[in-house]
Amino acid sequence: MKFTIVILGAPYSGETADTACRFAEAVIAQGHNIYRLFFYHDGVHNASSLVTLPQDEIQLPQRWQQLIDQYHLEAVVCIASALRRGVANDIEARRFGKPCGNLLEGFELAGIGELLDAAAHSDRLITFGPSS
Repeated sequence: MKFTIVILGAPYSGETADTACRFAEAVIAQGHNIYRLFFYHDGVHNASSLVTLPQDEIQLPQRWQQLIDQYHLEAVVCIASALRRGVANDIEARRFGKPCGNLLEGFELAGIGELLDAAAHSDRLITFGPSS
């Protein structure tokens, strides 16, 4: 089965991003495929190299990065959400006159169309968002 996982929560605001990461690991362990990870809204902070959590907390950005690298996953960060929240690659940083990009290696910026594409090519689209 092919899954697309949408992550809406920041790595420091509750359990959303951690639960999504554990779900992704479980999907892979069960022999399923992940078509795409899509980081949206505050979830884009999972792709920032500047997020610094206390040492005794799970380092989710690095954990996502390891998962992406180990399993060659496509990890898309919504460009509109990212730029609004101060997450950019080097190209976008230069474009907007910022000193540098902070997008972790393995993540890519793209538009919402990538989410629509993922929905069309996946058997399941699972969204992990913060509880209200």
